[in-house]
Amino acid sequence: MHNPSNFNAFILAAGEGRRLRPYTNDIPKPLVKLAGKPILEHIFHRLNHANISHVTVNGAYKKEVLKTFLDSCDFPSIYFSEEDDLLDTGLGVKRALHTMENKPFYLCNGDAFWTDGPNETVFERLAHMWNPETMDILLLLQPVKNMILTKGVGDYNLDKAGKAVRCLNQDGEYMFAGVRICNPDIFQDSPNEPFSFLQLMDAAQEKGRLYGLIHDADWHHISTPEDLERVNNALREEAA
Repeated sequence: MHNPSNFNAFILAAGEGRRLRPYTNDIPKPLVKLAGKPILEHIFHRLNHANISHVTVNGAYKKEVLKTFLDSCDFPSIYFSEEDDLLDTGLGVKRALHTMENKPFYLCNGDAFWTDGPNETVFERLAHMWNPETMDILLLLQPVKNMILTKGVGDYNLDKAGKAVRCLNQDGEYMFAGVRICNPDIFQDSPNEPFSFLQLMDAAQEKGRLYGLIHDADWHHISTPEDLERVNNALREEAA
């Protein structure tokens, strides 16, 4: 059983978040606020809680705003991987892969917003399930049937062994929730030009080394202004 503190973390924060405009006109999507705090701050809080001390964040769109935010964060070690041009999710990680110290690491979408279940946190559950002997990538998956505030898309199904199978027509039971553990070896034969990390997920599936963990609490797909407003309204009601 692995401890979350044994892993470094990489947060993808380079995208433009076009569908969330006007909220992203002047800031990158991970800095959009939920419950009064930037989404990225919520992720840092969960990393801190799991005693994860090193995080790499990549940035391209509004990167100066992002860098100013990161400089203000109270976190043990933050490496900012600055991109002059969008490298897509695959090359963006590959360029700063050395900061993961050649060991399995958490990879989080910068707009991932979730609550933890009753017994263990997401980072703990992923770490405890992680098996480098059989897995290249372990995905956090959200049951589409549990998504009420935001629309779910059926990215994946799970077989009896817990392996994730992508549904090309998006009619699966689970949506990928933007958090995963990755073996750095998956990048060995990857392109040196912009490419999507989805290619590496598909390659892991082909090898039978892509697994999924079903999330046991809430996760919200923040894609449009309407999504953001619905989730914020629900969070305010919960806090009242």
